[in-house]
Amino acid sequence: MRFYEIDYLRGAAILMMIIFHFFYDLKFLKIFYFESTLFWWLFPRLIATMFIFLVGVSLSISYSRTRKKSEKEILKKYLSRGLVIFFWGLVITLATKVLIGEGFIIFGILHLIGLSIILAYPFLRYRTLNLYIGTGLIFLGWYLATFRFPFSSLLWLGFVPSVFYTIDYFPLLPWFGLVLIGMFFGNTLYPQGKRSFNVREIKTPVTDLLGLLGRNSLKIYIIHQPVLIAILAVLFLL
Repeated sequence: MRFYEIDYLRGAAILMMIIFHFFYDLKFLKIFYFESTLFWWLFPRLIATMFIFLVGVSLSISYSRTRKKSEKEILKKYLSRGLVIFFWGLVITLATKVLIGEGFIIFGILHLIGLSIILAYPFLRYRTLNLYIGTGLIFLGWYLATFRFPFSSLLWLGFVPSVFYTIDYFPLLPWFGLVLIGMFFGNTLYPQGKRSFNVREIKTPVTDLLGLLGRNSLKIYIIHQPVLIAILAVLFLL
C-alpha cells in the first residue's frame, strides 16, 4: 500500500528538480545566461531537503511493514536497496567525470541516499531518539562546514577539503540527520505503517502526474539529465 500524499510530495520534488536542471543546463550549455541569485541557491536545497526528508519517512513506513521478518532478512533488504542506489551514484560520478571533468560529482545525493539507507538500519526501531540525534547531526554538519581540512578522504562525511569543487555535494553530515528526522515524522504520522490522520485524495491531471513521478523517482532522476541535454542540444546547438 502506497500513500498518495507521499508520492505527490516526492513527485513535486522531482518536477522542481527537472525545472531547476532545465535552467542549469541552459546556463551550462551557454544557451542562456542568468544571474546566480539567492533564489537559485535556495531552490535546489529545498528540493534536496524534500527528497532526503521523504527518504526517512519512507524508511520508517517500510520498516513497520517488515517487522514480522527476521532481523537478518530486514538487514539484507536495506543493505541491498542502499547498495543499488549507491551504485547509481557511482555511475553518475563516472558520467560526470567523463562529460564535465572539473567539478564532477564525487558524493552527491544518490551516494548520500544509498549510504543513508544502510546506516539507518540501527535507528529504524526508534522514534523520538531519531529527532534528537538527527538534530544534533545537522548542527554538527553546519559547524564542520565552517572549516576546511588538508585531506579529502573524509569529504563523504562532511570534512570539506581546502581545495574542493563539485557541482553536487551532499555529505552525511548534516544530511543524514535529516533522514533521521524524516524517520521520526514517519513513525509519528504513520505508526505501524498506517496513516494516523485523515486526508482526502484529490484526483486531477496534476496530481496524477505528481503521483506518477513520485512512484518512479529513481528512474526519472537517472534519465532526466541526458534527456534534457539531448533536447536542448537538438533545439539550440545542432
